[in-house]
Amino acid sequence: MPAPVTLPRLTWGDPSASRHALLVHGLGSSGALMWRLGDALAAASWHATAVDLRGHGDAPRTLDYSVAGYAADLVATRPADGGAWDAVIGHSLGGAAGTVAAADDRTWTRRLVLLDPAIHVDERDAGIVRRSQERAFADNRLATVQQEHPHWHPQDQELKVDAVRRASAWAVEQTSVQNRPWDVRPHAARLTVPTQVIGGDPAVSSIFTGALADEVLASNPRISLSVVAGAGHSVHRDRPEESIRQLLEALA
Repeated sequence: MPAPVTLPRLTWGDPSASRHALLVHGLGSSGALMWRLGDALAAASWHATAVDLRGHGDAPRTLDYSVAGYAADLVATRPADGGAWDAVIGHSLGGAAGTVAAADDRTWTRRLVLLDPAIHVDERDAGIVRRSQERAFADNRLATVQQEHPHWHPQDQELKVDAVRRASAWAVEQTSVQNRPWDVRPHAARLTVPTQVIGGDPAVSSIFTGALADEVLASNPRISLSVVAGAGHSVHRDRPEESIRQLLEALA
């Protein structure tokens, strides 16, 4: 596994809580954008920690932006007592990296919740992701984010602008370049912890759906799937209340 970097953290809730969760954002995002989940977990008596992934936010920059590199950083990220996370919640890239981390180190977490995870990104979806990121870096005005995502909470709109401003455009580009093919299906098949996928609505936008979802679910009985109706790829920003309901149900 690649050499890890130390990831900066944001936290919600009482550090002495009995349950500890790690929140892992997606490509071009930041730990701060996981605030809605962190706040909800804290209200449910969890202690939640969100990280900035390498090349994003305040995290160190590297030359390696493979999913394996992102996963190495996560494996090195532990609760204060050095033990296992009670749950790891990862969105998109964070879901892919969390899948690799949990498959490679069975002591890292007791449970996974994956928000529309990037388990396998084919050329079509890779093009969609690439064009979306290019648009975000080309026009990073708050008004543009508000126009594209008028239903998002104002803090999500503000934090999306901040996340793009603080991310390395080169790191985001290289994440696509260095992960061809982008495929962590073999790791998903090796997961030994209960894993809940909370997917986007295929009628809106989802990268974990159709034949891919069927294949991954069939490969491992520990993986289950629910869908947030009316939500796109960013389920926790598009339909936060229902996403949080499904998250807490998965953690119950």
